[in-house]
Amino acid sequence: MFLEIVTPEAILFSSEVDSISVPGLDGEFQILNYHAAIVSVLKAGEIKIKASNYDIKEKFQDKFTKTTDGKLSLIINSGTLELNDNKTIILAD
Repeated sequence: MFLEIVTPEAILFSSEVDSISVPGLDGEFQILNYHAAIVSVLKAGEIKIKASNYDIKEKFQDKFTKTTDGKLSLIINSGTLELNDNKTIILAD
């Protein structure tokens, strides 16, 4: 699926991914390829991204960390997630 993470400053991430874990209001949940359409509010927490090939612009690389299991991690304060037609857009704060 395609993932785009957008903040007020810039598009931080834009690439194909295998899965995403996000901090929903009722707890963390995971999205895999071809998940049903969904809109969700996100709370403060960690977005975890599993991807084979991705490219993060150099000026945004310091916002991401790599977890011990090889996933990318991004800390957010809040946000909104929309998934439709295997494309996920996260508006993050």
